[in-house]
Parts: sequence; structure tokens; C-alpha cells
Amino acid sequence: MKTSKKLLMILVAFAMVITFAACGNKTPSESSEAPASSSEAESQAEPAEKPAEGKSYDIGVAIYQYNDNFMTQYREELDKYFKELGEKNGVTYNVEFQDGKNDQATQTEQLNNFIAQGKDLIIANLVDPTGADQVINSAKQANIPVVLINREANTETMQIWPGKTTYVGVDARQSGIYQGDIIAALENKGDINGDGKVNYVMIMGDAGNVDAEQRTKYSVETLQKTIPAESLGEPQRGNWAQDKGQEIAANALSQYGKDVEVIFCNNDGMALGAKQAIDGAGRKVNEDIYLVGVDALPEVVELLGKGEFTGTVLNDYFNQAHTAAEVAVKLLAGNDVSSYYWHDYVKVLKPEDAELSRLDYKEESVEEYTKRIQEQYGDAAK
Repeated sequence: MKTSKKLLMILVAFAMVITFAACGNKTPSESSEAPASSSEAESQAEPAEKPAEGKSYDIGVAIYQYNDNFMTQYREELDKYFKELGEKNGVTYNVEFQDGKNDQATQTEQLNNFIAQGKDLIIANLVDPTGADQVINSAKQANIPVVLINREANTETMQIWPGKTTYVGVDARQSGIYQGDIIAALENKGDINGDGKVNYVMIMGDAGNVDAEQRTKYSVETLQKTIPAESLGEPQRGNWAQDKGQEIAANALSQYGKDVEVIFCNNDGMALGAKQAIDGAGRKVNEDIYLVGVDALPEVVELLGKGEFTGTVLNDYFNQAHTAAEVAVKLLAGNDVSSYYWHDYVKVLKPEDAELSRLDYKEESVEEYTKRIQEQYGDAAK
């Protein structure tokens, strides 16, 4: 019987390779309800049926790349919390992490191996979320539940295996809105030269990424509700990397000089690079230029405390990691789960805003999510 299951896993993994080869390479906006207390959140997350005491579970975690500050925080917190849950539940969670190195072919091989090994559950932070349907179809054949994290798949994908597939994350629209809010709330609304409009530079993550697209769109749209905003050149792709952020910002400052009033960055890593370029150009953040990012990395929070950064948005890795682990425990116990588990972003203007605590989440079905996005943003859920 055990041999047959192993053979099944190998066949499924082989099919997944063929499928991938053929295909090629966020709100919650601010909730009207106050967040639940830590005890309430943990109570809500408690599985209806705990895994049997003394059991051992094998979990494969595919990370899009280790060389990412936010995902490093997330990965370390996830690993730590699974150990805590294991002690609490009297079970062993053997968690194997793999670095996809931001290469889909590499990550596909890692996911194939997880399936061939007969993992009890897969947690996937996909290099390319447009390929999530192949992952879920292959996992479904092997009866391995999937928890998608950080990079959202489309709604059609989330309907392939309802109850056994979920996405734990945050709504990227909200992070963009908060960036726009931060600039709009300034006394001069970002208009340093007083000409009645804001000239900005946009440093994006990567092409086709939902977070990058929505942060780019909603940050500017939100600011424009208060004051006209004009892009200096096209948004530049920084691939979430600090060195690229520095390069793009340096080129923009060289080309446009004092006309650059605001630099929007899709994440803090690129924003830290932009800060280096600003310093190198002899400019000063919050005096003659403004700078915003997303993630609330420790280095950025420190700069906020010194008044050397305008604002950021906490991409709450702590709560996302905890919820991902708790939902995984539900699935391992044989329970069905909701299609989505959402946490809120947090606007960060001072160090205290970035302090972490266990907060509640919002569960939604695909239908509920689609309806909310249409009503709240007049937008179609992807």
C-alpha cells in the first residue's frame, strides 16, 4: 500500500513537469470593526479537530526567493511558530523550506519533489502565481492540501479545489491607498515647489505581479483625489531589490533633478536603495523630497524614528505567518478551510506604529471576495 502511494506521488510529479513545460515559464480596507484581541484571534484560529497527539506531519514550504527581506522575516516567523504549535498540540511538524531563487523552473522542481515525497501539506510562495493552477491540480491528484501565501493567485485558480486550497495574505490595494494617504496628509500634500501638482517617480516590483500593479495604481489614484500628480517618466521595474531601487532613483534624480518631489516604492527594499541615491544626490528626505515604501522593515522603521523617511506600510508578516500555520493545522486535521484569510496592512509614520501583536483576520469565499472588491473598488477581482 505504501509502495502504491509512493508510485502515485512520482507519477503526479512527472505529470506536473509536463504541464509546466507545456505552459512555459492585499481589503480589507480599514475595517469598521476593531481588531479582535490576541486571545480572540487565537480562539478563532483553533482547528475544530486537532491533529492526533504524537503524530508527525511533513510540510513542504516553497519560498520564491530567500534574498528578500520581507520573505526572510516571514519564513523565520513561520518556522518558529510551527515549532510552538507542535509543542502546544503534542505533535511534530517537520517543515522543509526551499529557496526558489526567483526562478520558476527551480521552484517547479522543488514542488515536484514535495509531491513525490508525499508531503502532508504544501505552503507555496510562488515565483509566478499565474502558474498556481498547475500546482493545485497536481497537489489535488496526490491529495495534498495547499496554502498559498504572499502572492495571490487568480479567483479561477482558487476554485479548483475548494476547502483544501486557501490563500493567506493582505490586499495590495490597501497598501497602495495607504502610500497615497501618507503623501496627501502632508501639510504641502507633497507639492514641495508649490506649483499645484506633485511630480513623482514610481519604482515598481516586477511586471505582472499583483502587489506591484495594485500598489502602483492605488497609491497614485489616492493622492490624485487630493492634488494632481504627474509621473516623471514611466514606472521603472526594480524587481524588489535594493540595488535596483538605488540605480533607478539615481538615474531619475540625475535626469529630473529638483523636479522630483516624491518617490513611491513598491517595497522598502527598493526604498532603501532610493534613500541611498537621495543621500548621494545631496537631497534630504522630508526637507526637499519625500519617500514612501511598503513592509516596515527594521531599517526603515529606524529611519522613521530619525525623521529620515516619510512613511511606510507594515506588510504584517507576523500575523500572516501565524495564520498560515494555523490554517495549515486545520487542513492537516482533515478540516475544510475558507478560500481566503485576510489581514490588514498598517500605516506606519513612527516606530510605534510598527509594533507587532496578534490580530484577527477576515475569512472569505471566492464569491464574497469578488463581490467585495467590486463594491469597494469598482474593480474586478483577478
